[in-house]
Amino acid sequence: MPVAVAATLLLAGPVGAADDAPAPERPRARDAGVVIGVREPGPRNAIIDVPGVAVGHATVVEGDGLRTGVTAILPHGGDLYRERVPAAIVVGNGYGKLLGVTQVQELGELETPVLLTGTLGVWRTADALVEWQLARPGMEDVRSLNPVVGETNDGYLNDIRARAITPAHVREALESASPGNVDEGAVGAGTGTVAFGWKGGIGTSSRRLPASEGGHTVGVLVQSNFGGRLTIRGVPLDDLRPEALALAAGNRELPPDSGDGSIMIVVATDAPLDARLLRRLAARALLGMGRTGGDMSNGSGDYVIAFSTAPSMRRIQGDPPQPAAVLANDAMTPLFEAAAEATEEAIVNSMFRAETVHGHRGTVRALPLEGVLPMVVPER
Repeated sequence: MPVAVAATLLLAGPVGAADDAPAPERPRARDAGVVIGVREPGPRNAIIDVPGVAVGHATVVEGDGLRTGVTAILPHGGDLYRERVPAAIVVGNGYGKLLGVTQVQELGELETPVLLTGTLGVWRTADALVEWQLARPGMEDVRSLNPVVGETNDGYLNDIRARAITPAHVREALESASPGNVDEGAVGAGTGTVAFGWKGGIGTSSRRLPASEGGHTVGVLVQSNFGGRLTIRGVPLDDLRPEALALAAGNRELPPDSGDGSIMIVVATDAPLDARLLRRLAARALLGMGRTGGDMSNGSGDYVIAFSTAPSMRRIQGDPPQPAAVLANDAMTPLFEAAAEATEEAIVNSMFRAETVHGHRGTVRALPLEGVLPMVVPER
């Protein structure tokens, strides 16, 4: 289908009954022939390819105005407070609300799961996370806990002032976390997000290094809600900018495309990295964001949270310190490449998998794959 025809069909006029009909499932990028980078993904091409990592969602869709949720990332299935993992946080542009950042920067470790949600849901989400974790066995004497909760602003599709997140939503995300599956698109914390003026959401990808480079896995999960000039596989998609298509179709309703917004990027690896090396790894995820055309604008909160699940790197509460063999600096380059590629593909997956969503202040359309694929898949 020619790009102009696809644009007209997708954006010509008001939303009607046909838009509410069930749509066929949208493919992931690689399943549609969009191969990003040169390194091989893990078996599920997801953050859960890193051993022990689990992901869960709670999706909140109520009435015409609530389009939000919670996404939980658990580094391992044990007691995270007693068995802490090394971690680091990198800030690309700091227009955001990331709870727990200073303690992670100071101590270089995580003691809770990582939760993602909408901006004004951060504090209720953090409170519910603390309540959930303090109620777990063995936590009776704990007097301090550092919940790590990130956000992006879903206030176009979601009535953000309603602050709809409840403890039940947080428990649902945490207790549904699975090491075997990650839902993508407009789910969990990605329910109400917008990327490049199109529907954003949750996306994930992974890369597994060959044995000759250590055999380690890097997995990435993103909550995409940012802007810039959308680029896929190095191809700028300026002709598919939402405002250009809307105007060509005679549609006056323009989705938000200011460039402001945010992205949360969570990077997991089983490589034996300490907080210093994880900080270096996290910085490379921003390269992947840049390859998609993100510009880290003034009003964007762009954060990367990286952690290692390697058992040898964990700090066991109450046990004496144990020396650990940390990966050498000159072994990091393949991991850097993996983090950049997996971030780029996770962002594209978040948009490929997301469907059109009608919400609080209007409608945000799904990325028109009929127009995208002929431009970015050479054989098409």
